[in-house]
Amino acid sequence: MPTSDKDLELAKALILKDFGIQEGKEAPNASEEDLLRFLADQIAEMIAFNLEVLLSNLYRLDVSEQKVNFALSPRCPEPANIALARLVLERQKARAFTKKHYQQPDLGDLDGLEL
Repeated sequence: MPTSDKDLELAKALILKDFGIQEGKEAPNASEEDLLRFLADQIAEMIAFNLEVLLSNLYRLDVSEQKVNFALSPRCPEPANIALARLVLERQKARAFTKKHYQQPDLGDLDGLEL
C-alpha cells in the first residue's frame, strides 16, 4: 500500500493521540524515519516503566498479537522498541489510508431518530 504525505501526517496525528504524546515534543514535518525513531523512544520508555499500558494500546490499535509476540521475543532481529514502533507505524498508516479512502457520508441531522 503506497503511503502519501497526507497518509503519513494522519498516521502521525493518530500516533500522537493514541500514545498521549504532546504535539510540541515532535517536529511538525518529521519524516517517516524521524517519526519511527521518536515512536521507538516512546515505546522503549513504556516497555521499561508502563508495559501494561503499552500492551493495552497495541491491543486497542489492533496490532497483530502474533507480530507483537515475535517483536518481543529473542528471535526478533531488531530491538523490541524498534520492532514494535514499526508495527504501530504500519498499522496507523493502514488506518490513515482507510480513513481517507473509505469516508462515511454525512448522515445529516439525526434528531428524532428513535432506537
